[in-house]
Amino acid sequence: MAILKLHRTVGIKVGPVQVGGGAPVVVQSMTMTDTADAAGTATQCIELAEAGSEMVRVTVNVPEAAQAVPEIKRRMLDAGVTAPLIGDFHYNGHLLLTRYPACAEALDKYRINPGNVGTGRRRDEQFATICQVARDRHKPVRIGVNGGSLNQELVVVKMQENTDRDLGLSSEEIINECMILSALQSTELALESGLRKDQIIISCKTSRPRDLIAVYRELSRRTDQPLHLGLTEAGMGTKGLIWSASAMGVLLNEGIGDTVRVSLTPRPGGDRREEVYAACELLQALGLRTFAPSVTACPGCGRTTSSTFQELAERTQEYIRERMPEWKTRYDGVESMTLAVMGCVVNGPGESKAADIGISLPGTGEAPNCPVYVDGKHHTTLRGSYEELAVAFRTLVDDYIERKYPKKGGT
Repeated sequence: MAILKLHRTVGIKVGPVQVGGGAPVVVQSMTMTDTADAAGTATQCIELAEAGSEMVRVTVNVPEAAQAVPEIKRRMLDAGVTAPLIGDFHYNGHLLLTRYPACAEALDKYRINPGNVGTGRRRDEQFATICQVARDRHKPVRIGVNGGSLNQELVVVKMQENTDRDLGLSSEEIINECMILSALQSTELALESGLRKDQIIISCKTSRPRDLIAVYRELSRRTDQPLHLGLTEAGMGTKGLIWSASAMGVLLNEGIGDTVRVSLTPRPGGDRREEVYAACELLQALGLRTFAPSVTACPGCGRTTSSTFQELAERTQEYIRERMPEWKTRYDGVESMTLAVMGCVVNGPGESKAADIGISLPGTGEAPNCPVYVDGKHHTTLRGSYEELAVAFRTLVDDYIERKYPKKGGT
């Protein structure tokens, strides 16, 4: 199958962020705090933004959440975070946005699920109300269709049509078509309600990778609106990462997708930033964006019975994530830096030479020397305990950044 290289012709401003119209793909995430807890939610918004999320979405489900939104936005701005704040509305968005105008104004974008705004005539009226608030306040919206909350009236009609006309479509194919129809019909209603094309983003999310690929390929042929991409309810850990990457990687490589979210289920008490790191790594792996220096590390084998190289690789990755919020404000181009932490002589020197800065640790039975390569040339050889190696390598990384990447503002 020929690879498509599509570019959404419609560009949309979401706060200071450009979506579509040839702009780079944007990373989005969502908080998991109680939005009514303004302090806790703002803290998580700030953490997600510093991790690389360029837009942050919060649930706005009850009056207390709507009342907290302006304070959340203020706290973000006070912390120097300008990432757009998005409100996620289901069932009662038309009420919350009209009854709490400060919430409507503080948000940079509204997300509407057309399957959860009501039924029958009330559905269209309530959907139109949200669009009219967005029109009057000059806010963009995302029309976010989900397979798990699809308009059942539309599904029943299409299922009956499949039977009456003997079309032979599977239930999955009908659901996929209903998702696309819901998005397109809702876009038409949004336009009729006064929104402009440059205020509308579309998504059609499902939890099955092959269906997601099929839906977005077809959706991209039938609209030029920017598309938000994500495999919904992807799951936990390895499963969630692989299922998301298998679907989204295919679509992004075909030029489909203007904003992305990797919807990972965190472990109890887990770090919500993991979904941001995953989205950034996906875009970086495809060569679409650069967010942070990349660390090459070998997987380990019988030659690497010591865990030192694993510990050093992990510590290096953590150090990069810790320092990136500061580095990206101080140094131009530091995101493109490459590092290597290797575990034995087989590929260690070669991979270390290929990186901007790399270290090759000794494997089992090898001499206890750790050559370090900078810009492809041997720079020094480190020796000592793990702690000594970690500190020395971190110092070399800091020195390299200070020397290699120009300071922003010429200071």
